[in-house]
Amino acid sequence: MHLGIGTYTYTWAIGVPGYAPARAMGAVDLLERAAALGVRWVQFADNLPLHRLSEDELRDVERAAAAHDIAIEVGTRGIAPDSLRAYLALAERLGSPILRLVFDTADHRPDADEIVNALAPLLPDLARAGVTLAVENHDRFTVRELLALLDRIEREGNSRADSARDCSRGGAPLVGVCLDTVNSLGALEGPEAVVESLGPRVVNLHIKDFIIGRPDHAMGFKVEGRPAGRGRLDVPWLLGRLAAYGRDPNAIIELWTPPQATLEETIALEDTWARESVANMRQWLPT
Repeated sequence: MHLGIGTYTYTWAIGVPGYAPARAMGAVDLLERAAALGVRWVQFADNLPLHRLSEDELRDVERAAAAHDIAIEVGTRGIAPDSLRAYLALAERLGSPILRLVFDTADHRPDADEIVNALAPLLPDLARAGVTLAVENHDRFTVRELLALLDRIEREGNSRADSARDCSRGGAPLVGVCLDTVNSLGALEGPEAVVESLGPRVVNLHIKDFIIGRPDHAMGFKVEGRPAGRGRLDVPWLLGRLAAYGRDPNAIIELWTPPQATLEETIALEDTWARESVANMRQWLPT
């Protein structure tokens, strides 16, 4: 298991809708930040979409990754077939072992049948490319529903494959889970339940720490991010349980940095939390 950062480590610096920084962090900037932090894996997700980069910008990404000895993971959002195939091609080009995927977009929340019909035909191409689909747990599907979906995708994919485009890959998974340690709270499922259910299928890990507290008026609770190792997430337990399941995913730090008085202050806090998170995680993941 190796430590990495991603575009959701620096969400505010890259740009949140309605909160545009004076100079947004770009793809090469993120790779250089990883090199400065001493991590060797970077995950590009949907908040810095690689398909929008020009050919020259993609070559700059490749050169920067090679110069800093950084490996890249590719991710996207949405199940449009053309988009999925474009991102599979990007994963191949950049040497990504996974294609991390969130089903929903801002204007499309596909049902189970739509998801299966979109993803099952992709399995033979994933097998050919040597890329694993890493589906992220989000707040719309419970872990039971997500597992049922993954099983259906695998069954349909295998049933549609012909002898020339076999979906099998010597036992290596074609469809797995990108486990986020907080997202499923939105489905009323905490980290322990999520890890125990999804653990055997984890192929990628988002380390996202958090606290749960009451607001000043004490009416309800709020969930707020914290640097990795400084919240309620039991990181040693998490890594131990995944190891017990025989899983060895890369661990990508993600942050829910709360907004400060100004955007500049928020970006500064995000940077401080990123550096603190990497330092804290080194006690469990030295590489």
